[in-house]
Amino acid sequence: MHETRSHETTSIEPGTKGETPARRPARRRRIDMRALSPFIALAVLLVLGAFTSPVFLSVENLTNVATRASFIAIIAVGATFVIAAGGLDLSVGSMAALTAGVMILAMNAVGGADVSTIAIGMAVALGVALACGLFNGLVVTFGRIEPFIVTLGGMGIYRALVVFLAAGGTITMTDWDLRETYRPIYFGDVLGVPIPVIVFLVVAAVAAVVLYKTPFGRHVVAIGSNEDVARFSGVPIRRVRTLTYVIQGLCVGIAILVYVPRLGSATPTTGLLWELQAITAVVIGGTALKGGTPFVWGTVVGALILELVANIMVLSDFVSEYLVGAVQGAIIIIAMLVQRSLQRGR
Repeated sequence: MHETRSHETTSIEPGTKGETPARRPARRRRIDMRALSPFIALAVLLVLGAFTSPVFLSVENLTNVATRASFIAIIAVGATFVIAAGGLDLSVGSMAALTAGVMILAMNAVGGADVSTIAIGMAVALGVALACGLFNGLVVTFGRIEPFIVTLGGMGIYRALVVFLAAGGTITMTDWDLRETYRPIYFGDVLGVPIPVIVFLVVAAVAAVVLYKTPFGRHVVAIGSNEDVARFSGVPIRRVRTLTYVIQGLCVGIAILVYVPRLGSATPTTGLLWELQAITAVVIGGTALKGGTPFVWGTVVGALILELVANIMVLSDFVSEYLVGAVQGAIIIIAMLVQRSLQRGR
């Protein structure tokens, strides 16, 4: 005798494992305020600047702001890699000064006002910056010393070397024809867009692809999020972390390539407080200082915000322009407080 099974309709509660796509409730997408906040701040600053001065929104002024922000934007993109992996580099300003000084000395030694002299100088600059970044990375990873200590020491070493090479003075391009040949790298434009702006946009685009679309980028994020889990997952911690400092050095070198033609010289004060501005741009951009998810385009916006703040201070009488450094220091503290509050709200 066969048992007759009753065909009962089984009700499935919403959200259970067996729920069908048709019955699944629509999930609300959360707005990531950490990623959105730098763009909101940029919009607010543009409005504030428009009320501050009638020339603020002129094409000439905004182009000048973007051009002046290009150095910090490029360096900050490199800092995004380092910070996203849970590191820190305080030596970028001194590294930039050393790179600029050695580059100018190399071009002076080669002589001539042709493009080949500039090409040699560029190669030397990139080589010096990469060597500095590699040194920082190797000491941090293989020496197992805190990045703060290593790069603080590097800051002192690189700055002292600049003072030594300059004999306490200024390192200047001696050939005026060479300076005129090199000037378009900073003062030139392509279809009205300044070359330094094009350079930092290209650097940011490449960095975004590397961080978001490659295994290396995923490894960087994994290390910054949880180093122990990344290690157990087979991520080569030392190699990846060292490469982030090498990338930082490369970005410093690229920034110097477009910085040197601006003044044609380097001094012991070149790059002073650039490390503060780079780290501030990264934090404003939404990348957590403790490591984790990087926001490359947020970093670029952060660099623009810093330069806009300085520009507004110059155009207005609200605060003395000599307090730019103090305002930038306050901005990074405020940005950290905002990040902390957003994390608590999750």
